[in-house]
Amino acid sequence: MESARGSGPLGVLASKKAKDGSKSRSRRRWRKSKAKASRFSHNMDLHSITQSLVTLAEDNMAFFSSQGPGETARRLSSVFAGVREQALGLEPALGRLLSVAHLFDLDAETPANGYRSLVHTARCCLAHLLHKCRYVASNRRSIFFRTSHNLAELEAYLAALTQLRALAYYGQRLLAINRPGGLFFEGDEKITAEFLREYVTLHKGCFYGRCLGFQFTPAIRPFLQTISIGLVSFGEHYKRNETGLSVTASSLFTSGRFAIDPELRGAEFERIIQNLDVHFWKAFWNITEIEVLSSLANMASATVRISRLLSLPPEAFEMPLTSDPKLTVTISPPLAHTGPGPVLIRLISYDLREGQDSEELNSLVKSEGPRGLELRPRPQQAPRSRSLVIHIHGGGFVAQTSRSHEPYLKGWAQELGAPIVSIDYSLAPEAPFPRALEECFFAYCWAVKHCALLGSTGERICLAGDSAGGNLCFTVSLRAAAYGVRVPDGIMAAYPVTTLQSAASPSRLLSIMDPLLPLSVLSKCVSAYSGAETEDQSDSDQKALGMMGLVRRDTSLLLRDLRLGASSWLNSFLELSGRKSQKSSIAPVESMRRSVSEAALAQPECPLTLKELSLKGSSEATDTPEMSLSVETLGPNTPSDVNFFLRPEHPREEDEVKEELNPKDRSQGVSNAFPEGFHPRRSSQGAIRMPLYSAPIVKNPFMSPLLAPDSMLKTLPPVHMVACALDPMLDDSVMFARRLRGLGQPVTLRVVEGLPHGFLSLAALCRETRQATELCVERIRLVLSPPPAAPPP
Repeated sequence: MESARGSGPLGVLASKKAKDGSKSRSRRRWRKSKAKASRFSHNMDLHSITQSLVTLAEDNMAFFSSQGPGETARRLSSVFAGVREQALGLEPALGRLLSVAHLFDLDAETPANGYRSLVHTARCCLAHLLHKCRYVASNRRSIFFRTSHNLAELEAYLAALTQLRALAYYGQRLLAINRPGGLFFEGDEKITAEFLREYVTLHKGCFYGRCLGFQFTPAIRPFLQTISIGLVSFGEHYKRNETGLSVTASSLFTSGRFAIDPELRGAEFERIIQNLDVHFWKAFWNITEIEVLSSLANMASATVRISRLLSLPPEAFEMPLTSDPKLTVTISPPLAHTGPGPVLIRLISYDLREGQDSEELNSLVKSEGPRGLELRPRPQQAPRSRSLVIHIHGGGFVAQTSRSHEPYLKGWAQELGAPIVSIDYSLAPEAPFPRALEECFFAYCWAVKHCALLGSTGERICLAGDSAGGNLCFTVSLRAAAYGVRVPDGIMAAYPVTTLQSAASPSRLLSIMDPLLPLSVLSKCVSAYSGAETEDQSDSDQKALGMMGLVRRDTSLLLRDLRLGASSWLNSFLELSGRKSQKSSIAPVESMRRSVSEAALAQPECPLTLKELSLKGSSEATDTPEMSLSVETLGPNTPSDVNFFLRPEHPREEDEVKEELNPKDRSQGVSNAFPEGFHPRRSSQGAIRMPLYSAPIVKNPFMSPLLAPDSMLKTLPPVHMVACALDPMLDDSVMFARRLRGLGQPVTLRVVEGLPHGFLSLAALCRETRQATELCVERIRLVLSPPPAAPPP
């Protein structure tokens, strides 16, 4: 009798299951060995990793050199030789950065700054190459050894290691030309321009292909790969629309050639970030605003009773002064650029609270089409919360709305038990600075005055924001203090940007490899927000893809297009030809230039200097009915008030830095940053479309709070910041915290590891992002429920 396992369908099925089980066990063993190797290399110091890598590279190089004159063997031998050369050259540079990195930390409990991040990123690359070299050494004789795959991965990581070595040398140059203790370059803007001109020519495609996200936690990498495929596909369609070619929906996130060819994807990613303008990024970042995608995101979020979009009428109102509540100050509606207009806010509340269903509030509700604004209210209302959270979203000042951030805000409302007001400010370049600041300040004051309508008694108020929203949280608070009205009880800012100057810093060097914050994209967003975005008539077709055409599209038309098929709605979504961007030609009105921001805009030829950034007697001007922080209030100040590039607290630390930097280093230019014989890879994408000089307006303290004088920063409430160790904006948080700490202001800084900029929008992605989001909630809770004060001795 034949065995059932030996023949027949059952035998075939059993054999197949056995093979599948064997493959599954093999994959599990591979993952476990990789994780074990990763943990092992994580515990090794930099010198041990380098020496182990060099030893393995030499062994592999010798083996493949003896395999004959074949092209593949020659390339493998060459790549291992390159790994050896770059590792040996990189170790001294990293060691030098690591030896002084502790001098730039906020404190011993917060070991984080751009120099540490540079060393950590390079170490991650070395550890990956070490693991790959071990794998090759163990499997190079096997008939199952995938030569082409391993060769391609080794070449990609060798290119990344070469570019990281260049960044390490740039970090050394920053140490040489910066003041001791300073992370941002302070000096001649021509040197900054020279540095950026040199930096932007570096090859970046290697970081967006096989090496994409190698520095982040493993759970983030599949998401980044999906985003990169979607981005290059979106960019290809964007480019096709310039020539009038049709677009199909099926390849937006599934473009086959980009999915299977990492090198092609990396090259296309580099082309996009260097050559496409801010309108492209507005369109891509606003994909989450589409009804279908936003609905899917909200399905996975907490269920709340209230999620209403409100339209605040552009009507002035009175606010009491904190110094004397009997006196009031007039809060005028936003005026900059486009004149008075309504301000949109979104009210989110887990419970239906008193006041939230009042006729006065219902009269402000703005329809969002067929989308349900709230679920069925409970029969009984909850009492008003003693707390209120006012949220300002991020998006580079150019994209997204409260709807993009609604999923995690719903979770906040549930966990904090407080209503949340998220402000939908106008976006650049259509509404550059100071329009967003004016709208956020107007909405903040309205919320404070009408907190009873929002379901809160207003006993504790927290301003919270991420990225660009964090910047606006600081500037709104500064403006509230200047007006003399109530400032928030605290600020929670997640990965905020505190200076919009194009100043080089070690963490900003990481933008060469960051898929979410490339340097050129940052520059384009800042140019749009500062009003320096020039209208190029030749690109008028591209600019039709701005946010106005995406977010304000009638929902019924979108749903009709979806019913007609994915191809038709994507064609409509990406349609560019035949549309022209509208430019409003509003005549300049003197009444629209009442703020310090507008006053600065009126003098583009007179750049603000550090000595001009102090407000003179802001507290003495509160007796006027309308606070007008005009240019006359900007007066001279002593250098000590504006020295935001902090020196080390102890002279010994400054001496340590000086010992590291000899006079020869200080005299060399940026172009001499590399040692003789080292040549990093250069970009093949041609000249980058990026301004190298900052507009003078970015030095305004209401754009760059890091540049604000001491007298202004002392008016800030307690500040709690949550930053990312691998974020190009890390140094913004570190230096701002150091400034506040130096002034005796209450400030905390928590730095999370392994996550990218914008992790709040990825809160549901993995355990690490959930923990980081919970950390932000914890910081807000510190503001809303502060610990009891210690009894006096």
